[in-house]
Amino acid sequence: MERKISRIHLASEPNIAHFLQVSWEKTLESGFVITFTDGHSAWTGTVSESEISQEADDMAMEKGKYVDELRKALVSGAGPADVYTFNFSKESCYFFFEKNLKDISFRLGSFNLEKVENPAEVIRELICYCLDTIAENQAKNEHLQKENERLLRDWNDVQGRFEKCVSAKEALETDLYKRFILVLNEKKTKIRSLHNKLLNTAQEREKDIKQEGETTICSEMTADRDPVYDESTDEESENQPDPSGSASAALSKDDSIISSLDVTDTAPSRKRRQRMQKNLGTEPKMAPQEHPLQEKEKFPNTPIFQSVDLEL
Repeated sequence: MERKISRIHLASEPNIAHFLQVSWEKTLESGFVITFTDGHSAWTGTVSESEISQEADDMAMEKGKYVDELRKALVSGAGPADVYTFNFSKESCYFFFEKNLKDISFRLGSFNLEKVENPAEVIRELICYCLDTIAENQAKNEHLQKENERLLRDWNDVQGRFEKCVSAKEALETDLYKRFILVLNEKKTKIRSLHNKLLNTAQEREKDIKQEGETTICSEMTADRDPVYDESTDEESENQPDPSGSASAALSKDDSIISSLDVTDTAPSRKRRQRMQKNLGTEPKMAPQEHPLQEKEKFPNTPIFQSVDLEL
Protein backbone atom coordinates (compact mmCIF):
# COMPACT_ATOMS: atom_id res chain seq x y z
CA MET A 1 0.00 0.00 0.00
CA GLU A 2 1.21 3.42 -0.87
CA ARG A 3 0.61 6.36 1.39
CA LYS A 4 1.29 10.06 1.50
CA ILE A 5 1.33 12.24 4.63
CA SER A 6 1.11 16.00 4.31
CA ARG A 7 0.73 18.92 6.67
CA ILE A 8 -2.26 21.20 6.13
CA HIS A 9 -3.85 24.23 7.76
CA LEU A 10 -7.62 24.53 8.16
CA ALA A 11 -9.31 27.73 7.18
CA SER A 12 -11.05 27.83 10.59
CA GLU A 13 -7.81 27.20 12.53
CA PRO A 14 -4.95 28.56 10.37
CA ASN A 15 -2.45 28.63 13.27
CA ILE A 16 -2.79 24.95 14.12
CA ALA A 17 -1.06 22.32 12.01
CA HIS A 18 -3.06 19.26 11.04
CA PHE A 19 -1.87 16.12 9.34
CA LEU A 20 -3.55 14.34 6.46
CA GLN A 21 -2.70 10.82 5.34
CA VAL A 22 -3.92 9.34 2.04
CA SER A 23 -3.25 5.67 1.26
CA TRP A 24 -4.32 3.54 -1.70
CA GLU A 25 -3.80 0.02 -2.99
CA LYS A 26 -3.39 0.25 -6.76
CA THR A 27 -4.22 3.72 -8.00
CA LEU A 28 -5.87 6.76 -6.55
CA GLU A 29 -8.69 6.35 -9.07
CA SER A 30 -9.63 2.94 -7.66
CA GLY A 31 -10.27 4.40 -4.20
CA PHE A 32 -8.27 5.51 -1.17
CA VAL A 33 -8.35 5.76 2.63
CA ILE A 34 -8.06 9.18 4.26
CA THR A 35 -6.89 9.79 7.87
CA PHE A 36 -7.01 13.22 9.50
CA THR A 37 -5.57 14.22 12.92
CA ASP A 38 -4.79 17.31 14.94
CA GLY A 39 -2.37 15.53 17.28
CA HIS A 40 -4.98 14.75 19.90
CA SER A 41 -7.84 13.19 18.01
CA ALA A 42 -8.03 11.29 14.72
CA TRP A 43 -10.66 10.72 12.08
CA THR A 44 -10.64 8.30 9.18
CA GLY A 45 -12.77 7.45 6.19
CA THR A 46 -12.79 5.40 2.99
CA VAL A 47 -13.55 6.82 -0.46
CA SER A 48 -14.64 4.28 -3.01
CA GLU A 49 -14.27 4.38 -6.76
CA SER A 50 -18.00 4.97 -7.17
CA GLU A 51 -17.88 7.98 -4.89
CA ILE A 52 -15.04 9.41 -6.95
CA SER A 53 -17.08 8.88 -10.13
CA GLN A 54 -20.11 10.53 -8.49
CA GLU A 55 -18.07 13.54 -7.45
CA ALA A 56 -16.72 13.89 -11.00
CA ASP A 57 -20.23 13.80 -12.40
CA ASP A 58 -21.42 16.41 -9.90
CA MET A 59 -18.48 18.63 -10.92
CA ALA A 60 -19.25 17.98 -14.62
CA MET A 61 -15.63 16.95 -15.12
CA GLU A 62 -13.99 13.95 -16.67
CA LYS A 63 -12.97 11.29 -14.17
CA GLY A 64 -9.33 11.36 -15.12
CA LYS A 65 -9.13 15.14 -14.81
CA TYR A 66 -10.95 15.02 -11.48
CA VAL A 67 -8.50 12.37 -10.16
CA ASP A 68 -5.61 14.64 -11.20
CA GLU A 69 -7.14 17.48 -9.20
CA LEU A 70 -7.51 15.16 -6.18
CA ARG A 71 -3.85 14.12 -6.49
CA LYS A 72 -2.70 17.74 -6.62
CA ALA A 73 -4.80 18.72 -3.61
CA LEU A 74 -4.34 15.69 -1.29
CA VAL A 75 -1.11 13.97 -2.36
CA SER A 76 1.36 16.09 -4.30
CA GLY A 77 0.50 19.50 -2.86
CA ALA A 78 1.31 21.07 -6.22
CA GLY A 79 0.79 24.77 -6.68
CA PRO A 80 0.77 27.62 -4.14
CA ALA A 81 -0.55 27.03 -0.64
CA ASP A 82 -3.52 29.34 -1.09
CA VAL A 83 -4.81 27.49 -4.18
CA TYR A 84 -6.54 24.79 -2.08
CA THR A 85 -8.50 25.51 1.10
CA PHE A 86 -9.32 22.75 3.67
CA ASN A 87 -12.13 22.73 6.22
CA PHE A 88 -13.27 20.22 8.80
CA SER A 89 -16.26 20.17 11.11
CA LYS A 90 -15.57 18.17 14.28
CA GLU A 91 -19.26 17.99 15.18
CA SER A 92 -20.41 16.47 11.90
CA CYS A 93 -17.02 14.91 11.01
CA TYR A 94 -17.38 16.47 7.58
CA PHE A 95 -14.19 17.12 5.66
CA PHE A 96 -14.18 19.15 2.43
CA PHE A 97 -11.73 21.17 0.35
CA GLU A 98 -12.08 23.90 -2.26
CA LYS A 99 -10.04 25.25 -5.13
CA ASN A 100 -9.54 29.00 -5.31
CA LEU A 101 -9.31 30.75 -8.64
CA LYS A 102 -8.91 34.49 -9.29
CA ASP A 103 -12.27 35.74 -8.05
CA ILE A 104 -14.20 32.57 -7.30
CA SER A 105 -13.79 29.28 -5.46
CA PHE A 106 -15.60 26.00 -5.87
CA ARG A 107 -15.81 22.87 -3.79
CA LEU A 108 -13.59 20.18 -5.22
CA GLY A 109 -14.53 17.31 -2.89
CA SER A 110 -16.04 16.34 0.45
CA PHE A 111 -15.89 13.22 2.62
CA ASN A 112 -17.65 11.98 5.72
CA LEU A 113 -15.15 10.76 8.29
CA GLU A 114 -15.48 8.73 11.46
CA LYS A 115 -13.72 9.47 14.72
CA VAL A 116 -11.12 6.92 15.78
CA GLU A 117 -11.62 5.52 19.30
CA ASN A 118 -7.90 5.03 19.86
CA PRO A 119 -6.24 8.05 18.24
CA ALA A 120 -2.90 7.37 19.94
CA GLU A 121 -2.47 4.23 17.88
CA VAL A 122 -3.21 6.11 14.70
CA ILE A 123 -0.86 8.90 15.70
CA ARG A 124 1.83 6.36 16.66
CA GLU A 125 1.41 4.67 13.30
CA LEU A 126 1.77 8.00 11.52
CA ILE A 127 4.90 8.83 13.52
CA CYS A 128 6.41 5.42 12.81
CA TYR A 129 5.68 5.74 9.15
CA CYS A 130 7.30 9.18 9.11
CA LEU A 131 10.37 7.83 10.92
CA ASP A 132 10.59 4.85 8.61
CA THR A 133 10.28 7.12 5.63
CA ILE A 134 12.97 9.40 7.05
CA ALA A 135 15.25 6.42 7.67
CA GLU A 136 14.60 5.06 4.23
CA ASN A 137 15.24 8.40 2.65
CA GLN A 138 18.41 8.77 4.72
CA ALA A 139 19.61 5.37 3.58
CA LYS A 140 18.88 6.33 0.04
CA ASN A 141 20.77 9.56 0.55
CA GLU A 142 23.76 7.72 1.99
CA HIS A 143 23.71 5.27 -0.86
CA LEU A 144 23.46 8.10 -3.33
CA GLN A 145 26.26 9.91 -1.53
CA LYS A 146 28.50 6.86 -1.75
CA GLU A 147 27.53 6.42 -5.36
CA ASN A 148 28.34 10.06 -5.99
CA GLU A 149 31.72 9.68 -4.29
CA ARG A 150 32.46 6.59 -6.36
CA LEU A 151 31.42 8.39 -9.51
CA LEU A 152 33.55 11.35 -8.47
CA ARG A 153 36.59 9.10 -7.98
CA ASP A 154 35.92 7.44 -11.30
CA TRP A 155 35.51 10.84 -12.85
CA ASN A 156 38.79 12.05 -11.35
CA ASP A 157 40.48 8.89 -12.57
CA VAL A 158 39.03 9.33 -16.03
CA GLN A 159 39.97 13.01 -15.98
CA GLY A 160 43.55 12.13 -15.01
CA ARG A 161 43.74 9.57 -17.80
CA PHE A 162 42.20 12.06 -20.18
CA GLU A 163 44.74 14.70 -19.21
CA LYS A 164 47.55 12.20 -19.74
CA CYS A 165 46.09 11.27 -23.10
CA VAL A 166 45.80 14.94 -23.99
CA SER A 167 49.42 15.57 -22.95
CA ALA A 168 50.60 12.55 -24.93
CA LYS A 169 48.52 13.68 -27.90
CA GLU A 170 49.97 17.21 -27.72
CA ALA A 171 53.51 15.82 -27.41
CA LEU A 172 52.88 13.52 -30.39
CA GLU A 173 51.41 16.39 -32.40
CA THR A 174 54.42 18.57 -31.52
CA ASP A 175 56.85 15.84 -32.57
CA LEU A 176 54.96 15.16 -35.77
CA TYR A 177 54.76 18.88 -36.50
CA LYS A 178 58.51 19.27 -36.02
CA ARG A 179 59.16 16.34 -38.34
CA PHE A 180 56.70 17.73 -40.82
CA ILE A 181 58.45 21.11 -40.66
CA LEU A 182 61.80 19.45 -41.32
CA VAL A 183 60.44 17.47 -44.26
CA LEU A 184 58.63 20.54 -45.55
CA ASN A 185 61.76 22.68 -45.32
CA GLU A 186 63.76 20.01 -47.15
CA LYS A 187 61.12 19.86 -49.86
CA LYS A 188 61.08 23.64 -50.07
CA THR A 189 64.87 23.71 -50.33
CA LYS A 190 64.82 21.11 -53.11
CA ILE A 191 62.03 22.91 -54.92
CA ARG A 192 63.84 26.24 -54.53
CA SER A 193 67.13 24.76 -55.81
CA LEU A 194 65.36 23.16 -58.76
CA HIS A 195 63.57 26.41 -59.44
CA ASN A 196 66.82 28.38 -59.30
CA LYS A 197 68.50 25.79 -61.53
CA LEU A 198 65.72 25.97 -64.07
CA LEU A 199 65.74 29.75 -63.84
CA ASN A 200 69.51 29.92 -64.36
CA THR A 201 69.25 27.48 -67.27
CA ALA A 202 66.50 29.55 -68.83
CA GLN A 203 68.49 32.77 -68.29
CA GLU A 204 71.64 31.24 -69.80
CA ARG A 205 69.65 29.92 -72.73
CA GLU A 206 68.05 33.29 -73.23
CA LYS A 207 71.45 34.96 -72.98
CA ASP A 208 72.95 32.55 -75.52
CA ILE A 209 69.99 33.10 -77.85
CA LYS A 210 70.39 36.85 -77.43
CA GLN A 211 74.15 36.68 -78.12
CA GLU A 212 73.57 34.46 -81.15
CA GLY A 213 70.96 36.91 -82.41
CA GLU A 214 73.30 39.86 -81.87
CA THR A 215 76.14 37.99 -83.58
CA THR A 216 73.90 37.14 -86.52
CA ILE A 217 72.70 40.74 -86.77
CA CYS A 218 76.28 42.08 -86.59
CA SER A 219 77.46 39.62 -89.23
CA GLU A 220 74.57 40.53 -91.49
CA MET A 221 75.24 44.26 -90.99
CA THR A 222 78.94 43.70 -91.67
CA ALA A 223 78.14 41.70 -94.78
CA ASP A 224 75.83 44.47 -95.95
CA ARG A 225 78.39 47.18 -95.19
CA ASP A 226 81.47 45.64 -96.85
CA PRO A 227 80.47 46.02 -100.52
CA VAL A 228 79.24 49.54 -99.86
CA TYR A 229 82.36 50.82 -98.12
CA ASP A 230 84.80 49.01 -100.46
CA GLU A 231 83.46 50.94 -103.41
CA SER A 232 84.39 54.58 -104.05
CA THR A 233 82.67 57.31 -105.94
CA ASP A 234 83.95 58.96 -109.06
CA GLU A 235 84.91 62.10 -107.15
CA GLU A 236 86.88 60.06 -104.60
CA SER A 237 88.55 58.25 -107.44
CA GLU A 238 89.41 61.55 -109.12
CA ASN A 239 90.57 63.24 -105.92
CA GLN A 240 92.50 60.19 -104.69
CA PRO A 241 96.17 60.66 -105.45
CA ASP A 242 97.87 58.05 -107.53
CA PRO A 243 101.19 57.19 -105.99
CA SER A 244 102.53 55.72 -109.20
CA GLY A 245 101.38 58.77 -111.15
CA SER A 246 102.98 61.12 -108.65
CA ALA A 247 106.21 59.24 -108.77
CA SER A 248 106.14 59.25 -112.59
CA ALA A 249 105.39 62.95 -112.55
CA ALA A 250 108.32 63.65 -110.26
CA LEU A 251 110.64 61.60 -112.39
CA SER A 252 109.36 63.23 -115.56
CA LYS A 253 109.87 66.65 -113.96
CA ASP A 254 113.41 65.83 -113.04
CA ASP A 255 114.02 64.45 -116.49
CA SER A 256 112.59 67.57 -118.05
CA ILE A 257 114.76 69.74 -115.90
CA ILE A 258 117.77 67.72 -116.64
CA SER A 259 116.93 67.59 -120.30
CA SER A 260 116.23 71.29 -120.37
CA LEU A 261 119.72 71.97 -119.13
CA ASP A 262 121.10 70.21 -122.12
CA VAL A 263 119.06 72.30 -124.60
CA THR A 264 121.32 74.49 -126.67
CA ASP A 265 120.27 78.04 -127.24
CA THR A 266 120.63 79.26 -130.82
CA ALA A 267 120.67 82.87 -129.73
CA PRO A 268 123.97 84.65 -129.62
CA SER A 269 125.82 84.62 -126.34
CA ARG A 270 125.55 88.42 -126.12
CA LYS A 271 121.77 88.32 -126.13
CA ARG A 272 121.96 85.63 -123.53
CA ARG A 273 124.07 87.84 -121.30
CA GLN A 274 121.64 90.68 -121.68
CA ARG A 275 118.78 88.54 -120.63
CA MET A 276 120.67 87.34 -117.58
CA GLN A 277 121.48 90.88 -116.59
CA LYS A 278 117.92 91.95 -117.21
CA ASN A 279 116.53 89.15 -115.09
CA LEU A 280 119.17 89.48 -112.39
CA GLY A 281 117.67 89.38 -108.91
CA THR A 282 114.52 87.65 -110.02
CA GLU A 283 113.52 84.13 -109.12
CA PRO A 284 112.55 81.56 -111.59
CA LYS A 285 108.86 81.53 -112.21
CA MET A 286 106.84 78.41 -111.37
CA ALA A 287 103.83 77.52 -113.34
CA PRO A 288 100.51 77.69 -111.38
CA GLN A 289 99.16 74.47 -109.86
CA GLU A 290 95.66 74.90 -111.18
CA HIS A 291 96.42 73.76 -114.65
CA PRO A 292 98.09 70.55 -113.57
CA LEU A 293 95.22 69.82 -111.18
CA GLN A 294 92.71 70.40 -113.94
CA GLU A 295 94.67 68.16 -116.20
CA LYS A 296 94.91 65.64 -113.41
CA GLU A 297 91.17 65.73 -112.92
CA LYS A 298 90.65 65.22 -116.62
CA PHE A 299 93.33 62.58 -116.89
CA PRO A 300 93.85 61.10 -113.48
CA ASN A 301 96.09 58.32 -114.62
CA THR A 302 98.27 60.42 -116.91
CA PRO A 303 101.46 61.84 -115.37
CA ILE A 304 101.78 65.58 -115.53
CA PHE A 305 105.00 66.90 -117.02
CA GLN A 306 105.79 70.42 -115.87
CA SER A 307 108.28 72.23 -117.87
CA VAL A 308 110.59 74.67 -116.25
CA ASP A 309 111.82 77.49 -118.35
CA LEU A 310 115.23 78.44 -117.38
CA GLU A 311 116.49 81.60 -118.89
CA LEU A 312 120.19 81.89 -118.99
